[in-house]
Amino acid sequence: MSSETPVSPTAVPRTAVPLGITDPVEKARAELKAALAAIEEKANVPKRLGQATDRGVAKARRFARENPTGAIVGVASAAAAVGLAVWGLVRLYTR
Repeated sequence: MSSETPVSPTAVPRTAVPLGITDPVEKARAELKAALAAIEEKANVPKRLGQATDRGVAKARRFARENPTGAIVGVASAAAAVGLAVWGLVRLYTR
């Protein structure tokens, strides 16, 4: 399945092989490049963690904008839980 119109490199994701490559050597190079890019995407844990953190922050901000009371209750509950955990650990340590 070949395409008559060439595909620009910017239109294809890094982890995909462009359509329309007829030369077997070029196709193998494109497949290798796509496989290495996919491995890099999967193995780059700090980048993935940063993206997940950004999504979580955006989700929390959206929740706070839509439900300010619920956000205040959530923050207060989290602060109380952290305070209780620290108090319990300090109490265990001092005994």
